[in-house]
Amino acid sequence: MGTVVDAANKEASGIVTDKKPTVVFVLGGPGSGKGTQCANIVQHFGYTHLSAGDLLRAEIKSGSENGTMIQNMIKEGKIVPSEVTIKLLQQAIQESANDKFLIDGFPRNEENRAAFENVTKIEPAFVLFFDCSEEEMERRLLSRDQGREDDNIETIRKRFKVFLESSLPVIEYYNSKGKVRKIDAGRPVEEVFESVQAIFSPKNEKAD
Repeated sequence: MGTVVDAANKEASGIVTDKKPTVVFVLGGPGSGKGTQCANIVQHFGYTHLSAGDLLRAEIKSGSENGTMIQNMIKEGKIVPSEVTIKLLQQAIQESANDKFLIDGFPRNEENRAAFENVTKIEPAFVLFFDCSEEEMERRLLSRDQGREDDNIETIRKRFKVFLESSLPVIEYYNSKGKVRKIDAGRPVEEVFESVQAIFSPKNEKAD
C-alpha cells in the first residue's frame, strides 16, 4: 500500500502549493469539551484551529454566491456537500502561514472522510477523540448558559444519535489504522488537558 500513499504525497505537494501540513481531526459528541481543549492546544502547541461550522458560517456572512447556496441548504435542512466544506478547509490551510492544524467537528461521516483525503490528499496525523458519556454531555449542555436554542433535551438527544451513527464509523476507520488517540473527556478540564499534553508533547508521546 506504500506506493499509493507515496503517489498521493507526491500529488499533494503539487496541489497544496508544496505545503505538507500536519492535520489532526478533533472529534467528540456535543458537550464533550472539544472547543475548550482546542483553545488550550492552540495556546500551548501553536496549532491553528479550524472549525468546519465556523468556516461555513463565515462564508454565509460574507454574502458570496457560495455563502447564499450554503445558507439555503441549511435552511432546507439539507447537509452541505462534503466538497463545499473541504474547499473552505483547504483554502484556510493554504492561506495560513502555519503548517499545523486542528480540524474540529469534521469529518462528520465516512463520506466526508473519504472525500477529504481524496480532494486534499492529506491524511490526518491522528484523530483526537474526546470520549464522554451521554449523561455527562447532557448535563454540561443543559447547564451551560450560552442561550443556544438547540440546547434542549430533545434536540440534544437527537444530536447524540447523529454523532453516534455518523461519526463513530470514522473513528473506527482510523482506529483500525492505529490513528485514534482516545481521551476520557468526562473528567475536569485540567485533567483532560494533562492527557492532551501527553499526546502532543513529543517527549511524552508514549505516556497516556
